[in-house]
Amino acid sequence: MKVLIVEDQGKIGRFLKRGLTEQGWTVTWVQTAAAAQDAMCDTKYEVIVLDLMLPDRDGIELLREWRKFGFNEPVIILSARNAVKDRVQGLEVGADDYLPKPFSLEELTARIRALGRRHATHKEMILENRELKLDLLARTVTVAGQPVTLTARELALLEVFLQNVGRVLTRSLLMEKVWESNYDVDPNLLDVYMSRLRSKLDPMSSKPLFETVRGIGYKMV
Repeated sequence: MKVLIVEDQGKIGRFLKRGLTEQGWTVTWVQTAAAAQDAMCDTKYEVIVLDLMLPDRDGIELLREWRKFGFNEPVIILSARNAVKDRVQGLEVGADDYLPKPFSLEELTARIRALGRRHATHKEMILENRELKLDLLARTVTVAGQPVTLTARELALLEVFLQNVGRVLTRSLLMEKVWESNYDVDPNLLDVYMSRLRSKLDPMSSKPLFETVRGIGYKMV
């Protein structure tokens, strides 16, 4: 499991890194919000342990920004701010758990394990490519954190592509997967749905998500 610790106090940070590393986890420790942003862009973490009182930015604002831009990694807030209003605010902006300081390392590791298990189960239901995410359980799509409304057939088509990123998918395969036993479907219907997907998703992405492979089919890139 990869764990990110965002904690500005050296004594606590070293204690956490040593204790969590002893659990067999890969632990990254940073002391500022800016360093946390860089770490999040470089690596995918299973769990993030976040202090609120950081030297360059309030942890609540940092967490709010992560959720706004689609970072869905589980976050445990670990903070000396332990009033009820602080805990409520932390959970409302997107934290998955809140543990006040002083804390027990044994309790923290147990909570990390629980969050890691839940995230691993949920992660199997998330398909993604670059800024695009499809939640199979909720049947929702986001691009760079912004929701996109798709029809049931568009969702089915997108799911096939996300399960085969980088592979050229033939027209016949796509028709079979999305329209199943309806063999009398007009083959041109696939082009109509591809046009719809592109018009909804590409303008919100940093670059086009699909390529047309002439004479064969399509590919998600």
